[in-house]
Amino acid sequence: MDLRQTIERLFDVPPGALDRAEALEAFGRLKVLLNSGEVRAADYRSGSWAVNAWVKKGILLAFRAGVHTEAGPENGFPYFDRDTMGLKNMTASDEVRIVPGGSAVRDGAYIGRGVVMMPPAYVNIGAYIGEQTMIDSHVLVGSCAQVGRRVHLSAGTQIGGVLEPVGSMPVIIEDDVLVGGNCGIYEGAVVKRRAVIGAGVILTGSTPVYDAVRSQIYRRSASGPLVVPEGAVVIPGSRTVKGAFAEGHGLSMSTPLIVKYRDEKTDAASALEESLR
Repeated sequence: MDLRQTIERLFDVPPGALDRAEALEAFGRLKVLLNSGEVRAADYRSGSWAVNAWVKKGILLAFRAGVHTEAGPENGFPYFDRDTMGLKNMTASDEVRIVPGGSAVRDGAYIGRGVVMMPPAYVNIGAYIGEQTMIDSHVLVGSCAQVGRRVHLSAGTQIGGVLEPVGSMPVIIEDDVLVGGNCGIYEGAVVKRRAVIGAGVILTGSTPVYDAVRSQIYRRSASGPLVVPEGAVVIPGSRTVKGAFAEGHGLSMSTPLIVKYRDEKTDAASALEESLR
């Protein structure tokens, strides 16, 4: 039986009847594949992103099989978590810069070569961080979020995670995207390659994005996630709230607004400084 079949079978076993040793062995194999990037929580295939629900089942299985424990003082200070949820073991040969100051990467996350993490930052289990991506200070990359190559996640950005429901799409940030400071991207939103998400933009699965260039509105549908188009430049905007009360008080709500698509001027302004690497 292959790993996927094993995890699917174990996931359906009631907690009290679970063979802990078998569950830990299966999760250990999955974790090796997640750490190497050979297996991901979501893949791009047949022209769109698709969830690998069995991967998330394997991670949830580790929570179920794990035992609450205290980490040893060799980690600097004790912490308390499932014994299956340790920190990723990294060395200088990984060619990743993790600057001192309180950052952490959970075991079972992929970190590509040339990634830079500024403190404090956190990458959770199941996440994928592509090569040469910058993770700035106070950035969270949540469980199973998929971040491409040469992405810049600016300070204070939150990339939401998702484990349950297991079929839910994680947040996807494709290659060469710039995400400005204090942004939030949640609920399985997909940001296509080379997009620029301006500082302070909030994207969720239920947030409509208004395209002032192409006169379109992008929304999540029953069959697919919210997708920000390739090369779109998105800034915080607002739209009028309907209704007599709202109109009488001049109320409006925030909404992401596409004001242009990337050009040479945008590329120059968003270029990553190679000397920092």
